[in-house]
Amino acid sequence: MLELSHIHKYYNAGTVNEMCLFHDFSLSIEDGQFVSVVGSNGSGKTSMLNLICGSIPLDDGQIRIGGQDITNMPEFKRQRRIGRVYQNPAMGTCPSMTILENMALADNKGKPFNLRPGTNRQRIEFYREQLHMLGLGLEDKMDVKVGVLSGGQRQAMALLMSTMTPIEFLILDEHTAALDPKTADIIMELTDKVVKEKHLTTIMVTHNLRYAVEYGNRLLMMHQGHVIIDKAGEEKKQIQIDHILEKFNEISIECGN
Repeated sequence: MLELSHIHKYYNAGTVNEMCLFHDFSLSIEDGQFVSVVGSNGSGKTSMLNLICGSIPLDDGQIRIGGQDITNMPEFKRQRRIGRVYQNPAMGTCPSMTILENMALADNKGKPFNLRPGTNRQRIEFYREQLHMLGLGLEDKMDVKVGVLSGGQRQAMALLMSTMTPIEFLILDEHTAALDPKTADIIMELTDKVVKEKHLTTIMVTHNLRYAVEYGNRLLMMHQGHVIIDKAGEEKKQIQIDHILEKFNEISIECGN
């Protein structure tokens, strides 16, 4: 279980531009849940992911995974338990390295490097099998540099690479936003397949309301650092896109937009 307890987060603290994003914010996510998170810009979605991953510090409160306090754990140590796919396909892969080298790099995450070759030739067939599951023909392009691949191919690789080593949580930070609609659909189908096959607890931030409704077993809507909609299980299955749009419009009117 992932637990955020009594979280406080300020930006520009001590200045005239001080802004409190989270005030006594708490959230629990059960093992095995696939949580879709929606909300307007500035609602706290990505900041919540950054706090979980350790990319930004919190000002007060506690974060626990499986009962272990990770509040002060550095980001690189959290990455041994958390995989993350970013909005920009370029952030999850190394463009100047080949597909094989990228796969080897992901395969060695969290392991001591020592003085040895970065690519274990005995693992090449395993990499081919993993790439074959994507259905994009990348298993036949092992020596191609990742920088020449399409955005969709790179994002599919980023998804695969983030889950190659055993992890407990998968964080998806608007990972289809930079893709065309057809490619985004392919990546979402791959995402759902990987999450189910590897039984990953997943948090997906998205602006695509259709994906939020169709995928996962829990839906959160955030606004100004608060969860204003929280539907799971059967309640999540019953929720409609129109319901979320209605709430968005309501918030927009309240904010004077």
